[in-house]
Amino acid sequence: MTQPATQSWLRQQERSNLAILRLMVWISLTLGRSIGRLVLYGIAIYYVLFAPKARHFSREYLHRSLDRWAEWSDGFRHVFSFASTIHDRIYLLNDRFDLFDIEVVGAEALQAALAKQPGALLIGAHFGSFEVLRSVGRGQAGLKVAMMMYEENARKINATLEAINPAATRDIIALGRVDSMLEARDKLDQGYLVGMLADRSLGDDPTVDCEFLGEMAPFPVGPWRMAAMLRRPVFFMAGIYLGGNRYQIHFEPLADFTDTQRGERDAAMRAAQQHYAERLSHFCRQAPYNWFNFYDFWQKK
Repeated sequence: MTQPATQSWLRQQERSNLAILRLMVWISLTLGRSIGRLVLYGIAIYYVLFAPKARHFSREYLHRSLDRWAEWSDGFRHVFSFASTIHDRIYLLNDRFDLFDIEVVGAEALQAALAKQPGALLIGAHFGSFEVLRSVGRGQAGLKVAMMMYEENARKINATLEAINPAATRDIIALGRVDSMLEARDKLDQGYLVGMLADRSLGDDPTVDCEFLGEMAPFPVGPWRMAAMLRRPVFFMAGIYLGGNRYQIHFEPLADFTDTQRGERDAAMRAAQQHYAERLSHFCRQAPYNWFNFYDFWQKK
């Protein structure tokens, strides 16, 4: 088990998060989705030209996921996909499902797990769109979805979500509080799907190296410790952006901690974490422009 000295995504101001989101809110609500998507091209070109660190780390990732040298056009597609999912978040949070073509894969296994006991855990990554899952769950499939995130991220995102749709903030559980675990447990007992992203750690949180896209990379232990303590089945989740207005939501069984005994937890967590890294590798190769970690993920010194 290793401890990262610092996490570069914490040191680095993620200009592509809040700044783009606020701009997209204004453009989209004022001018509509079609005009907003035209503006996305200019935004993507700007970031490819004037964010050299992000461009470098994007190229390093794309080289692995594409298994070839990443061209300038690949970097543009990577940033444009990110901007597109942020743009579409505005409509998804306002229940404008009519604008999108959304396919769901693997819902049967999830429904079968929910039929045995209330609640399940969804573990994903900064990959594709979580909002497409949360919004579809709230508006179409009858599934209740809550998201766990670090408190500082939750504070920033809540401020923006409230500007888009105040109701969207109700299903966010802030990590790092005394009652975070209790709140998650209560949501699960109410039949919620509780989601976590497990590809970034916060500060000095412990990590474990897992094989990811052909090389070892650090992944946080926290989400798996929480999953083991909550004793629920765990599904991999991914809301893949396919271009245009198309999304494909995937659910895959990942682990089941329902009957895992205390002495078996460490081994079960380690196996689940490597399985997660393998499935994330699979989807990164299948949809390479959907992974949105523009920093030194493999921690090359």
